[in-house]
This record gives sequence, C-alpha cells and structure tokens, in this order.
Amino acid sequence: MQTANQSEVFQAIADPTRRALLDLLREGERPVKSLVEHFAISQPAISQHLRVLRQARLVSERRAGRQRLYRLEGEALAQVADWLAHYEEFWKARLAALGRHLGPGEDEAGGEPAPNKEEEA
Repeated sequence: MQTANQSEVFQAIADPTRRALLDLLREGERPVKSLVEHFAISQPAISQHLRVLRQARLVSERRAGRQRLYRLEGEALAQVADWLAHYEEFWKARLAALGRHLGPGEDEAGGEPAPNKEEEA
C-alpha cells in the first residue's frame, strides 16, 4: 500500500470525530452503520469523515454485499509516531529537570521520600 502524504495524515487526525473513528476501528473492522451509532451526527457526515481518512490511507474500505466495512490501516500512523519521536528527547530533558527540581528526597511518581542509600548500607 502506498503511504499517504504526511500533511494529509496530520490534517485527517486533526479532527476529533476522525480520531474517534480511528479509536473505534482500532477494535476491528466495522460497517458504517455501527460507526454512526457512536455519534450525534448524520450518516452522510460520518461517510465524509471516513472519505478523508481513506484518502489519507488511515482506513481502508471493502464491500460485503450492501455493506461498506472499514478497517484501520496503521501504516500511515507510523508517520505520526516518527514525527513525535523527534520530541521524545525534549520531554526526557523536561522530566529530568522536573526530577531535579523536586529534589533527591522526593519520588516523582508518588511524592514519597526516596530511600536514603546511606541508611540502607
């Protein structure tokens, strides 16, 4: 499968309804009718969102009789993960700075004092 243009992928996932559709499709292939039940918008509106996701190659469609079944295609999401990976070092540095700010006597996770290494010996 050909990969989508990165800007198409980011534009597609910028919309909260489309992200919610991706979340639903993460559970497995679904017909449009099943997807529509989760939203307070019309079936044509959901179909339009699905078209955008399909164009970005985030979902695929197949016909089974009269139904159109949609399935998540995770390859295009790898572009998002790759882009986010560039910021991982930034967040690691920020969290390390927070840990230093909290001081050695506090555990960042629970606020409990960290065990004193000298007392353990």
